[in-house]
Amino acid sequence: MGPADVPVLVVGAGPVGLALSAELGRLGVRCLLIEKRDGSVTVPKMSQVSARAMEFCRRWGIAGQVKGAVWPEGRALDFVYAENLRGAELARVRMPSYATRQRDDTPEGACHCPQIYFDPILAAHVRSLPSVTVRYGTALESFAQTADGVRVRLVDTNGREKSIVAGYVVGCDGPGGVVREALGAPLGGLGVVANSINVFFRSAELSSLHDKGWARFYRFIDRTGCWSELIPIDGHELWRLTVFDDPDPTVDGDVYLRRMLGDDFPHETLSVMRWERRDYVAGAYGLGRVFIAGDAAHQCSPTGGLGMHTGIEEAVNLAWKLAAILAGWGGDALLASYEAERRPIALRNVALATKAFESIRAIPPRAAGAELDARLSGLSVPEPVKTHICYEHSPVCVSDGSEPDAPATPSSRPGARAPHAWLGDGHSTLDLFGNGFTLLRFGATASALASAAKARNVPLRDAPIDDPAIATLYARKLALVRPDGHVAWRGDEEPGNSAAVIDRVRGAV
Repeated sequence: MGPADVPVLVVGAGPVGLALSAELGRLGVRCLLIEKRDGSVTVPKMSQVSARAMEFCRRWGIAGQVKGAVWPEGRALDFVYAENLRGAELARVRMPSYATRQRDDTPEGACHCPQIYFDPILAAHVRSLPSVTVRYGTALESFAQTADGVRVRLVDTNGREKSIVAGYVVGCDGPGGVVREALGAPLGGLGVVANSINVFFRSAELSSLHDKGWARFYRFIDRTGCWSELIPIDGHELWRLTVFDDPDPTVDGDVYLRRMLGDDFPHETLSVMRWERRDYVAGAYGLGRVFIAGDAAHQCSPTGGLGMHTGIEEAVNLAWKLAAILAGWGGDALLASYEAERRPIALRNVALATKAFESIRAIPPRAAGAELDARLSGLSVPEPVKTHICYEHSPVCVSDGSEPDAPATPSSRPGARAPHAWLGDGHSTLDLFGNGFTLLRFGATASALASAAKARNVPLRDAPIDDPAIATLYARKLALVRPDGHVAWRGDEEPGNSAAVIDRVRGAV
């Protein structure tokens, strides 16, 4: 097989495929993004962008657009539990607005930006990148890989076929995608945990027909238990009601809308979609030159906002490793570390999502007062739990033998997402990461590490920081941070064999 027509083929232009293309494009990697549909997004399956995903949006220069897309900055983000919108309020979990929240561990924070707004923002950014080509109406039909490439057969909406050679293929083509099926990667997990229904509708009047005020979630508890939740999509007239378990397919969406309010009301039903709430993780994340990410690799209940969040983390993890291999400085073990690092996180996140959903579904009929209050703590996945992950036992991180920190806390342990802190110039420490490795230095020198990196053509940014508070946060005088923002190595002085450390973190040993 001759030279590849494109170094990386990304299959599927949902948020994960777009994120992978955004990160590859930012790194200057030439890639082709294909999508069998026309790219339009008409149903808001996802409603919030996690704090970690917003950190990547910050990296891509679109965080401001996402934050300003739809939700008023000063509006509350409460979780309201009620009999129905016109019935008794049973409990309220108060959440600060974006304008008033205070969180010291991230420069961004989660953002309400449903998929009908988020995907177009990310897609426009991807289309602006010179090294990325986007083709809608193009499907992957089959592929065959060899030692030096992947021959791919593409078909467009007019039935025209084209064969190309890609250096690598990444399937971000969803739960029923071609790539995972062709790889033969089995799905493990609980399977279908519920059959749910989304009713997407328009009603400018709804917010004035009840006394609960604006909230991010309204969950309803009646004689059957907690049966549904309502999410305002645009903070004005678009709404999505999700019925947790829909056993009767003959019941139409309007029946659920009347039950939600407690009465009829003016509205326009835009979509009624029945779907399976799943608990699956693929047994393998790739084979040879072909990989999977996002819903192709794992499927979970949207409860807790872990689906797209997990997929975007996978995209950024894989992107820098592909870029390193294509640039020639990545070692043979680097791409294998993608599955080693990310699959355990997917298993954890899918389990967390299922647990959160089951906790909501387990709320008993007409629960209220102390009984309901006691159950509310387990009904969501806190943002720090999503943000502060560590790739324990990573083959491309150098352990320092330290014990794991408390869950969901900032840490500079090897494998952990490097802590955020504000620098004197108004930037975050996270703004230092992304283009190659970054060596944070708190009063120590590291000429041997720099020389070892240079000898192997590993891009390394030297970042001395003279701030005692940040030095305390990082707990060591030296921290080597990867392009994805995770710590690869740390110490109070240079390692005895700097070349071995550099070889380990680039996947050469």
